[in-house]
Amino acid sequence: MLVASQSLQTKLGNGFDPDPENSVFYSLFKEYERVIFQSVITSFGLDGLIKDRLGGDVDTVLNVRKGDEGGGFKNQSNEAAYKNRGPFKEKDYRDNNKNFRNIKRDARELARENKGVIKDEYTGENLVFSKYAPPGVKAELDHVIPAKAIYDDKGRVLSGLSGSELANSPENLKFTNKSLNASMRADEIPDYIEKHPELPDETKAKMMEHYNNAKKQYEEKINRAYYTSPKFWKNSGLEAGKVGFKMGLRQTLGFVMTEVWFAVKDELATAADNFEAKLKAIAEGIKRGFVRAIDNFRELIRKFGEGAVAGVLSSLSTTFCNIFFTTAKNVVRIIRLTWSSIVEATRILIYNPDHLPFSERMQAALKIIATGASVVLGTMVQDAVHKALLPHIGIIPGFGETLQTIVSVFAGSLCTGFLTVSLLFLIDSDPFSGYLTKAIDEKIADYKRQARLFEEHAAKLKGLDIAKFEEETALYHNLALNIETAKDDRELNRLLKEAMEKIGISIPWGDTSLGAFINDASANLRFEA
Repeated sequence: MLVASQSLQTKLGNGFDPDPENSVFYSLFKEYERVIFQSVITSFGLDGLIKDRLGGDVDTVLNVRKGDEGGGFKNQSNEAAYKNRGPFKEKDYRDNNKNFRNIKRDARELARENKGVIKDEYTGENLVFSKYAPPGVKAELDHVIPAKAIYDDKGRVLSGLSGSELANSPENLKFTNKSLNASMRADEIPDYIEKHPELPDETKAKMMEHYNNAKKQYEEKINRAYYTSPKFWKNSGLEAGKVGFKMGLRQTLGFVMTEVWFAVKDELATAADNFEAKLKAIAEGIKRGFVRAIDNFRELIRKFGEGAVAGVLSSLSTTFCNIFFTTAKNVVRIIRLTWSSIVEATRILIYNPDHLPFSERMQAALKIIATGASVVLGTMVQDAVHKALLPHIGIIPGFGETLQTIVSVFAGSLCTGFLTVSLLFLIDSDPFSGYLTKAIDEKIADYKRQARLFEEHAAKLKGLDIAKFEEETALYHNLALNIETAKDDRELNRLLKEAMEKIGISIPWGDTSLGAFINDASANLRFEA
């Protein structure tokens, strides 16, 4: 999907030879027709196999907090945990919490040592612990982030952390006066400040300082707990596997449908001009297309593997993106399509299955990226047209939505086809391909020249005769190749003797045969340099 077929890559990589009976344009277009059809059928016809969702397929802290704007809960168990969290009990977040009680106790003891005075963390005024004190100076322990807000936080429930422990962490507990504490109620500090502009600027600044510090540590605890949990990684891996399988299936079906389509097309082109013959041609084409696809088993496996890898990578990428921002449906789809092109291009550049020269390998990879970019742009056009038609035909009862989908898909497919053909012709054009080949060949030649100069300089420093060294190396290499080709012991014996003569090594048993030498008890081996 999104890429030139294997046969097309091979033909173009090895030098495409158009049919002499047709124009070059027609011959090239016939080859690119397969690319365009496979791209369109997989991108716009088989995307129903994969349901792209707002916010991806994995729950993130950001998205569950946004609710419907973030796509809501993706995992039913996470949603059930939030719904079944039980009622809010204020005592559990205050006097029933050990940390809350200890901080109040320690503050009372400190106040006694300081003659009953403790500082208000928000106003800076002195506070006292006395039930008879006026509300403006009576000390109360405030949750910087309100306890109710922590209890209702979907991100907190997702992380599995205790709301009571988070609410009563030291950074979230600050002393203030009863009057201010009662006035804030369950409002978060930024909202409270917005509602009460009459507060002194110094008080606002101190309140925000404590709030930002508490909020930062609160978010760090939640993110660390959730994104390092087995639950998150298990869910991410499971969803990535699902998308990978669907993408692999999508790729495979796209390949099979492409083979069927062109087989049917070929049969129809040669069928008689009557209804019965056409029906037989279609049936025969479908059969031949399936047989052709099954016979090309390795290509089917390759297509599935590429799709699976692209699907897994796109799912993991989408999940990572949704940690920081919510991805729209079309963004999720674009990520999938982009990874498909990257995986295929990487396969050609690294593994080079068609054994192409480097410049042609780069050209083939560019074609894949260009085709992928065309589909991405086609997807964006489809989405834009779909939204533009919504106020006009999308509201027509009965078939408005269907008509809207048909028109938008057609526009996206048309854009993809046009851009694909244009970009592939551009990449194959003489100026571009010639420049690419020349630039790469020149660079490779320059590297070889530099390497040669380095070898010569190193040999000169060591006092070596590099020309003689290369001559001897070539001699040994050729001798080794000849010996490897020996068909039997007789030929091997002959080649070994010739090798010794070329190297200048004398035979230790002289001119006699080895058998005669062995049978002569008085004979001696003679080794001469």
